[in-house]
Amino acid sequence: MLRTVNATRYVVPLREGGSLPAIVEADDLGLYVVKFRGAGQGILALIAELLAGEIGRALGLRVPEIVFMEIDEALGRNEPDYEIRQLLKASSGVNLALDYLPGSTMFDPAARDTAPADEASMMVWFDGYTQNIDRTARNANLLVWHRKLYPIDHGAALFFHHDWASREKKIDSPFAEIKDHILLPWAKEIAKAAAIAHEKLTEPVLRGIVEIVPDAWLEAIPGNVNVAERRAGYLRFFVRRLQASAVFEEEAIGAHCRLI
Repeated sequence: MLRTVNATRYVVPLREGGSLPAIVEADDLGLYVVKFRGAGQGILALIAELLAGEIGRALGLRVPEIVFMEIDEALGRNEPDYEIRQLLKASSGVNLALDYLPGSTMFDPAARDTAPADEASMMVWFDGYTQNIDRTARNANLLVWHRKLYPIDHGAALFFHHDWASREKKIDSPFAEIKDHILLPWAKEIAKAAAIAHEKLTEPVLRGIVEIVPDAWLEAIPGNVNVAERRAGYLRFFVRRLQASAVFEEEAIGAHCRLI
């Protein structure tokens, strides 16, 4: 289970992307990057962040700690910025937050950042598995902190859940977007990463991750699908995509070969 903290102070906005994240202090005195349920991307972005992030952690990637953050409607009442005040008002309740990594920088090959082959390969496999379109040179979503890589911001993963009926077709589909992955040049051990992933992502592990999603978030998704069916649908997608992983692994290996 994830820890739950309570927001005590809105520190500063991070005006990047549609989720309007911000640095917020919590009652444990920690600083967190918060993804708000009231932002334009809504609950689905939080669900994708949670599911993909915890799958990444299960694979051994350095995903910053994810916590639930309770936001009281009174938090923003003295906020002078109207947009922020409205965002906080719309986000009262349970939101999602990641541990803030002070002093971290965005991964940038132009700045001569590089990645170990095993880690790059696992990251490429992970993003192909979760169908994350947002790990490119334009938007790396990959922090460097103390010379180590930390993947962040998985709200664009699992795009099938924006069209729930399409999920069966997406299960065994290749992931052509992998050709634009920022770590692809270093990902020369994708087959090895795949073998490790198959050992780590057992069905009980995947079920445990899916069970973390709050019922209230699943209930808030538009569509005539109840909570149990929605949760079972996510699990089915993950289990069956793992079984069909050869299709996106071959896509990634081919993309790497063409690149080099």
